[in-house]
Amino acid sequence: MADQSTPATSPDDELLSPLGSLSGLDHDDFREAAYEVFFTACRSTTTSTGGLHGRGSGSDGGGPDGFASAKTPGVGMAVISRVKKALGLKMVRRPRRSSSSGATLSSPRCSSPRLGVTLPSRLRRPMTSAEIMRQQMRVTEQSDSRLRKTLMRTLVGQMGRRAETIILPLELLRHLKPGEFNNAEEYHQWQKRQLKILQIGLLRHPLIPLDKSTDTHAAKLEQLIEASEAKPIDMAKNSEAMRALCNSIISLAWRSPDGGTTDVCHWADGYPLNVEIYMTLLRSVFDLKDDTLVLDEVDELLELIRKTWSMLGINRSIHNLCFAWVLFKQYVVTGQVEFDLLGASLIMLSDVGYDARKAERGTIYTKMLVRLLSAMKRWGEKRLLDYHEHFDRATVGLMESILPLVSKVTKILEDYVPPGEVTDQVMGNIVDYYIRSSSAKAFVKVYTNLYVQITKDNDVRVTKPEDLRDLLIRVAREIEEFASKEKDIYSPVLKKWHPNPHGASAVTLHACYGTMLKQHLSKMSPYMNETILALQRAGKLEKALIQMAMDGAENTDKGKAIVRRMVSYEADMTILKLLRNWMQEKLQRGKESLERAKDTEIWMPKSKTEPFAQSGAELIGFAKETVESFLEVPVNVSENLVSDLTDGLELLFGDYISFVASCGSKQGYLPTLPPLTRCSCDSTLQKLWKKTASAIKLEHQNGNTKYYEGKEARLSVSRGTQRLYIRLNTLHYLLVQLQSLDKTLSLSPKITPPKSRFGNRRQLGCSYFEHSRSLIQAVSQRVAEVAAYRLIFLDTNAVFYRSLYAGDVATMRIKPALGILRQNLAMVCAIIIDKTRSMALKEVMKACFEAYLMVLLAGGSSRVFSRKDHPIIEEDFDSLKQFFFMCGEGLIGNDEVAMEAETVEGVVTLMGKSTEQLVEEFSVLACESSGIGILGTRRKLPMPPTTGKWHSLDPNTILRVLCHRNDRTANHFLKRTFKLAKRSVSG
Repeated sequence: MADQSTPATSPDDELLSPLGSLSGLDHDDFREAAYEVFFTACRSTTTSTGGLHGRGSGSDGGGPDGFASAKTPGVGMAVISRVKKALGLKMVRRPRRSSSSGATLSSPRCSSPRLGVTLPSRLRRPMTSAEIMRQQMRVTEQSDSRLRKTLMRTLVGQMGRRAETIILPLELLRHLKPGEFNNAEEYHQWQKRQLKILQIGLLRHPLIPLDKSTDTHAAKLEQLIEASEAKPIDMAKNSEAMRALCNSIISLAWRSPDGGTTDVCHWADGYPLNVEIYMTLLRSVFDLKDDTLVLDEVDELLELIRKTWSMLGINRSIHNLCFAWVLFKQYVVTGQVEFDLLGASLIMLSDVGYDARKAERGTIYTKMLVRLLSAMKRWGEKRLLDYHEHFDRATVGLMESILPLVSKVTKILEDYVPPGEVTDQVMGNIVDYYIRSSSAKAFVKVYTNLYVQITKDNDVRVTKPEDLRDLLIRVAREIEEFASKEKDIYSPVLKKWHPNPHGASAVTLHACYGTMLKQHLSKMSPYMNETILALQRAGKLEKALIQMAMDGAENTDKGKAIVRRMVSYEADMTILKLLRNWMQEKLQRGKESLERAKDTEIWMPKSKTEPFAQSGAELIGFAKETVESFLEVPVNVSENLVSDLTDGLELLFGDYISFVASCGSKQGYLPTLPPLTRCSCDSTLQKLWKKTASAIKLEHQNGNTKYYEGKEARLSVSRGTQRLYIRLNTLHYLLVQLQSLDKTLSLSPKITPPKSRFGNRRQLGCSYFEHSRSLIQAVSQRVAEVAAYRLIFLDTNAVFYRSLYAGDVATMRIKPALGILRQNLAMVCAIIIDKTRSMALKEVMKACFEAYLMVLLAGGSSRVFSRKDHPIIEEDFDSLKQFFFMCGEGLIGNDEVAMEAETVEGVVTLMGKSTEQLVEEFSVLACESSGIGILGTRRKLPMPPTTGKWHSLDPNTILRVLCHRNDRTANHFLKRTFKLAKRSVSG
């Protein structure tokens, strides 16, 4: 037999303690305390009210145990309950229980000293209501006997004393001695329970608010209760502890709200203690043999329980609310098998609703109302929000009871719960919300089960594309079957509350599958074959769900309105969107990969056979893989979509090309132009010869090493210059690969040309990567230029710009520099790709010519030229031109060499002219360029600006030739005209 205090089936968490926890007391403690209150309330009732009566009207109390039991049914007679009939509860139809033969039945109202009478064994009579109550409350005869004795001692001479004037735990503590218990431990536990009841009723939850910080009685009582935890308190009549306990309890219990006198003691009427005790009493109406049934004697038991109202501070409104809750909770804790209990609770809620409309806000009652009804609402909604899980074909009828229950509870709560705490759906169609919620949860369950089955062999839960395809197809099949069950099982019940329940379910299932489809398609994006199969099955499911929604609608227009809420899967559009998403993600990954490659790039060749950078190879590999994956899609793609892809790739190429181009500029390698000075003609040759003799420490061949000005001349291309040429190779590699990608796309039959009379790119001869290819051409030219200037002005600087003609023109000729330049260019040609050699060598030629001009015009204090040096210089420059004529087996055309050499030849021609002629030409050109016209007798020649663009007609170029001229005429002109200082020959 199940114990009512500890039900076999535990309630849901939300039903455990909606009123709040009363720590320190368990179910048995409340049960015993409740019986004590019940017994006291009934025992103190005057004889005229019937006392603990049996069924029927009261009598003079002449029953065997002193209770009014006249007119109780005889043995074998069934009780007819008006309460059960009103609540729709079925009758047990069990004969009224009889008392045991020969049992001693003590009466709490017996006026004689005799505690009870013993009936002859032959007498068998129906049990009184009091006996039934004691049996229902599982109170032992020993406990009942102790209680009777205590009340007799308390009420001696005051039989009319009201129960609400008795502080029952105090009276029990005063009159019951340790000797009346089986052992000291039992007494100690009993004493602690009584004190705990007083602590909760007087200190923790008093009816009248208590300031424990200032109330000395409260503090003293708290101390006594704490002391009782270790050992029992001495309850002797004259003990100090007993006196202190009585004073504290009486002072606290007899307080009144206004500080005046009161005729009621408040020890058990504080919330929620009183409600817990009262609910414990109400739970006694359930049959011990079958706790899903209510006793047929429920009317009599409730009449007796009502006598506790004055002690507990209960009224009819609180009773109705508590009884509705007890019936509801009993239905839950007994396994939800007796639907009548739920129906009875629903009927009681009608009275609760009536009471709630009249209740004053802010009272204990409204606080209870909100807490208990909210718990009922949460319980009901938990099942309705997932009715597919809680109900099947056999129990679907229960939904018809839960739906009105939740609806009624919600309606009552609307007046008491602040806006927002009652769920928003109550304002609309709440059943529609339940259908959508439950259908969504059912979908998740189907999906989860199938996902676990498919991925059970994958330790890391990463599914293959074919697994995802199977998952999408199997989920679609399961949902189609599930939708059919929804239509057959649940919709007929929900139809009473919703115009088109299976339409609402269809919309929800459609949306859930669409979300899942979108989620998994993103994972399958590179595998379009798998995706198309999944989309085809999804399309079939979509048609079935649309038909389901249309079938449940009242008419075609309403059906179409529901279908409009279903966002179509649209396989073609989904594939297009998927492709665009895939492109964006792919390009984003490419961008991230490119950034990592840029951070780690050191510009070393990938291998001997692949003389370009690893980052370039990775970028092209990514682009090829992306294009190939794109063209593997088993559907035709539009020209616009291809353009979107290639535009994204061009952004990556543009970023990378800019990265390759970030190698500085040629100006970074050009030496700083020295200040203009005039050459001193006094002993100049002698000083310069000495200077040259001391500077040239050694000139010999030591392997491939030559020494100029005491520093080693570089006979090899520096690492930095080599890296620049690797950049040039990489650019050419990109150009070739882009041409290949362009061809692949142009020849693909899967690309649908635009509907235009102008045709597609292939027909128009356009390139998909036109911008990138043009950019590569421009950047390649710039990188080649920077590499050439570094090669000449850094790697070959020691034997070219720094040494050529330094000290003496005749002895510092260009031939040694050409030898080293030849070796360096051989190394450059070995590094760079064949098709870039022509460009590279042309830029080297331009840099050489620039360096040669700077030697002649900006060579600094170590260089002095005379007119007789002109043939040597002319011969050296012819050698330099011839070097490039013959360089690279025709990689540079003669016309190109001649064109680039024109500027240098013009300057060399100036060096062959006389000083007077140079002065005259300079004067004319300086005046013309400054805008002053013909120079007058008193006009001063302007100083021409240095542009660095050397030319035979540039006045600054002619001025520099004069500055390097070592004759007195030039020196006198420069001193007189510009007051230039003499040149300081560096030592």
